[in-house]
Amino acid sequence: MFRLRRWLGYAVMAFAVFYLFTRPAQAAGAVNGVFNGIFHGANQLAVFFGAVLS
Repeated sequence: MFRLRRWLGYAVMAFAVFYLFTRPAQAAGAVNGVFNGIFHGANQLAVFFGAVLS
């Protein structure tokens, strides 16, 4: 099972590098979208805890 997980990890990393070099604008957009989602989620948690603690 550990070997399968390792090889799948290598495959995902290879795909990410391939995607980065073949479509850099789309890769940047995808990374930007992930970070925007993380920041939006963190902001929503801050709003929730601010409402709970006030």
